[in-house]
Order: sequence, then C-alpha cells, then structure tokens
Amino acid sequence: QVQLVERGGGLVQAGGSLRLSCAASGRIFSINAMGWYRQAPGKQRELVATVASGGSTNYADSVKGRFTISRDNAKNTVYLQMNSLKPEDTAVYYCNALITWFGAYEYWGQGTQVTVSS
Repeated sequence: QVQLVERGGGLVQAGGSLRLSCAASGRIFSINAMGWYRQAPGKQRELVATVASGGSTNYADSVKGRFTISRDNAKNTVYLQMNSLKPEDTAVYYCNALITWFGAYEYWGQGTQVTVSS
C-alpha cells in the first residue's frame, strides 16, 4: 500500500506564509503527477496546483503568483509554498499523487487544515 502524509497546515494571518509538505511511502515504483487540492466548507474540492514528474507545473488562477509547488523526487515529496495568504485560501488541503506499482493508481492524503484570519 501507499501512504501520503501531509504536514504544515495551521493558522496564519492574512498576508502570511505557510509551507505544506506531503511525503509518499510504501509500494512505489514511480510517481507521476503530484498535486494539491483544497476544499472549503460547503464547496467542492478544487485543484490548487500540480507538478509532473518532469517538473512542469500547473496552477489555479486564484493562486498564481502567490503559491509555488515543487517536488523532491529522491524523497517522494511534494511541497506547496503559500505566500500572501488570503482568508479565501482557508480550506482543508489534500495531497494527491498518481503512483505506479504494477499499474497506475491515484492516492490522497488525509488533509491538513489551513486557516487564514483577516
């Protein structure tokens, strides 16, 4: 099996920064795309950012210029640096990974709460 363990959520004032990390462990041959999604109360889960195995990135328009996604392939870890946080960034943030082990399977982390106060 595979586990995705997220760290780094918390409470921050508007304008502040947080860094999330997500480490994958278990039966892994390779990791294709990794990404972050978020879900605010009463809303659907939405894409925040993704990074492919080769390093190409994709961001939601709402976070472009403020958030940076990166990954360390040697550590099977993806990061999300969040700067200039806004109250509307408040949500549970979920790590996502497409992992290959005799087939490609999608995995989700348990989620980490990010709360931005005004």
